[in-house]
Amino acid sequence: MNKVKTNTDTASRKKTDNNKQQHEIYLTFGEHLELFRKMIFRIVAVAIAFAVAIFCCKTIVWKWLMAPSEYDFCTYRWIEQFLRACGTDFAFEPFHVKMIATELSSQFMTHLSTSLYLGMLATSPYIVYELFKFISPALYDNERKYSVRITCIVYGLFIIGVLMSYFILFPISFRFLGTYSVSPMIESNITLDSYITTFTSLTLIMGVVFQLPVIAFFLGKIGLISSAVMAKYKKHALVAIMIIAAVITPPDVMTLILVALPLYLLYLVSISIVKKTERKAAGE
Repeated sequence: MNKVKTNTDTASRKKTDNNKQQHEIYLTFGEHLELFRKMIFRIVAVAIAFAVAIFCCKTIVWKWLMAPSEYDFCTYRWIEQFLRACGTDFAFEPFHVKMIATELSSQFMTHLSTSLYLGMLATSPYIVYELFKFISPALYDNERKYSVRITCIVYGLFIIGVLMSYFILFPISFRFLGTYSVSPMIESNITLDSYITTFTSLTLIMGVVFQLPVIAFFLGKIGLISSAVMAKYKKHALVAIMIIAAVITPPDVMTLILVALPLYLLYLVSISIVKKTERKAAGE
């Protein structure tokens, strides 16, 4: 008797869950807007909370932000250690680039805007979670699993791009451009706005361009590109990547190469991804 009752309760719960899911899927347009509005409010609230916390931790945050501008940044030490391990006694020369603020409110406004940017970056995992929760009721189980995998890959590639910008591209670019001089009579004074603008734009751009494999996957999935065509025009793609890298990076050759090289490697990876997609589609 208890077993029959337990089975009945389980079936009742499953039926209730199915009805709830169907109700979530077949919401009216106004109800969808209300859910979307609440989601936006939650995201904004979390982002503001992170931004306030980051704003209050001024010393720690700005030490982290300004670290790539120092001559003893960890990337330089890693390069020196690697070259010493290879038998080369190499060391970067110390340098110092003076930072200035040209307007009365520039430091406060830069501090405020940077805290908002970092707050959004810190909130990004929660944003991904909220967006997925919003669209998941309209997905089948297999589509939901597929979407989780794609979302994790997209976010992972974005973080890799951000880390590459922070640890490699921006420090090397800043060292070259900040210390470059046409004459000893000219002293370089970098404005705080210029530093932060270059830092944030390069970081965001690298996070976006690292989505190349995902874009190639979807284009290959719908048949707009093929692995054969991509492989055939590899040299042309390299030229196009060099042009794109020259546009999105500061004007120095070293940074251009450091951006173009991983982009071209991502292009080669994209060829393999599209080829695998084609084989899977042919097998089906």
